Amino acid sequence: MTDHGATGGVANTTMDETRLARAALAWLVEPGSRELHALVSSDGPVRALRRLVAGDVPPGALRGAAEARLRSADPWQVATDALARTERLGARLVIPEDDEWPARLDDLVRIGGSSTDSRPDRDTSPPLCLWVRGPWPLAEALDRSVAVVGARAATSYGSHVATDLGYGLAERGWTVVSGGAYGIDAAAHRGALTAAGITVAVLACGVDRPYPASNTGLFDRIAERGLLISEWPPGAAPFRHRFLIRNRVIAAATKGTVVVEASARSGAKQTLGRAMRLGRPAMVVPGPITSSMSVGCHELLREFPNTRLVTGVPQVLEEVGRIGDDLAPIERGPSHPRDELDSTAGALLDAMPRRRAAGVEEIAASAGVDLRDVMRKLPLLAHLGFVVERDGGYALTSKGVR
Repeated sequence: MTDHGATGGVANTTMDETRLARAALAWLVEPGSRELHALVSSDGPVRALRRLVAGDVPPGALRGAAEARLRSADPWQVATDALARTERLGARLVIPEDDEWPARLDDLVRIGGSSTDSRPDRDTSPPLCLWVRGPWPLAEALDRSVAVVGARAATSYGSHVATDLGYGLAERGWTVVSGGAYGIDAAAHRGALTAAGITVAVLACGVDRPYPASNTGLFDRIAERGLLISEWPPGAAPFRHRFLIRNRVIAAATKGTVVVEASARSGAKQTLGRAMRLGRPAMVVPGPITSSMSVGCHELLREFPNTRLVTGVPQVLEEVGRIGDDLAPIERGPSHPRDELDSTAGALLDAMPRRRAAGVEEIAASAGVDLRDVMRKLPLLAHLGFVVERDGGYALTSKGVR
């Protein structure tokens, strides 16, 4: 094994050692730490880990977090065991140095973290690494992706909408990303799978112990046909704060986020907030004003001018797709043959009696149209089948009656 106590910078380390160091750091300090991200950026993962093990960092939150876990185990050994377990699972560890690393995640450096005591608000830096279980290259799967998130306690309306969105996006070649939870997340994943598309579940625990356990069958299907990804090593437990920390990955990995249902305190609102701070399209599906599961959605639409109301796949694709390729059709009522006529021809048809023929002069007077224009338009309307010549005048056909 490499002498991890040796000195030396990034240039003297191998790819295997870099991968091992990143896995160790992911165990040693909870994901998203700004201080750790700065240390790794300046020193590289191997030297950053050596400094943390040696206590060669200023006193503070980073040093304290590392010391707490260093008392329980050697991070190099923990990482070695984690990578062996990863291989046995048929999974892999993807790091920023790999070709399949999704560069979009690095945009998280732009949003910064707050100075509050709330860990999810503070820890917003890019992931150090991602455990991945599934057949698709990570960057390829996330290249054309949309996050569909929402309430766990989804209503039948919300589940229906999320399933339709998941199916429609996958059917059009887009990857559906969500968190694997009950309700909206699970419905979006299932919709994508039904369409034989790619779906990605971003977990707040190890890829070998998806949570909730009752969704195990769903996670197995995702691992076979899509991807399970996590910042935490195999075996990691789904602690409450980890769900909120992982939400930044859902927002950053995708080209836009759709919230289908959200209560007033939903974590889905936080995911959309991350998307907005990253400059990604932030979309909200409205719901009944009587539903507590739509309160959060309506608050987002009221409070944030940059959020967009969407009601289906075409409108979602218009927000995230290429200009000119994915424009949503304008919603219109039923078409009618008369819609293609100009205003003068329409006025003549409106002025004609419904149950009898009328002469040219009577029609002109009733419509208030110049007699010469009437004499030019009526033969054209007859040719198009809107009127018929009869009894020395013109009468409406069934096509001419609106």
